[in-house]
Amino acid sequence: MGLIGSLYRSSVGKKSFMAASGLLLSLFLLTHLIGNSISFWGREAYNTYAEKLHSLGVMVYLFELGLLALFLLHIITGIFLYFENLRARPARYAVNTSEGGRSWGSRTMPYTGVIILVFIIVHLMNFHFIEKTTPVSDLVRNLLSRPGLGLFYIFALLAVALHLSHGVWSLFQTIGLNHEKYNGLLLKGSLIFSILVGTVFILIPLLAIFSRSFLL
Repeated sequence: MGLIGSLYRSSVGKKSFMAASGLLLSLFLLTHLIGNSISFWGREAYNTYAEKLHSLGVMVYLFELGLLALFLLHIITGIFLYFENLRARPARYAVNTSEGGRSWGSRTMPYTGVIILVFIIVHLMNFHFIEKTTPVSDLVRNLLSRPGLGLFYIFALLAVALHLSHGVWSLFQTIGLNHEKYNGLLLKGSLIFSILVGTVFILIPLLAIFSRSFLL
């Protein structure tokens, strides 16, 4: 713990923890995206997926605890880095200004982070900390077809995509993938990944609001 504590107290160490937790959260997000995209195949397929997931029993709870720890580590480290960067201007959150680091994603990281935190709380309150008396497909459709909640999801998922657009790029920079020959490719790859994730996730509330046949 002494070595880990010493590493975490340094700015470089915090960025490493931020990168590692961000990578794992991105992998979770991608896995969650694949699972949720099963909803496009219809009600039966989505309910079957949800039943198989919940049949894992205690493994689900252990995974959720690990995910909670990752979120807390990412949030707390992000807060520390934000205030360190304020004190050390013009430094920013793992940014290389000469290679396109300054972007809408980098400028709005603290704000999109707060939006994502609120979104996670709302999402858990609506889909996790409730008594599930109906199939998951009915729960998703009934909740997201409400215009207010559906539009909030769309707004929050746009924030997720914007956060990812810089977060993935920053991850590459933190682990040392920084060279003029391929920085442009990494930047485009980060943008494409964020757009892909955001688009697929946003399609779910959009279909819930505007498609009468979605998950029916």
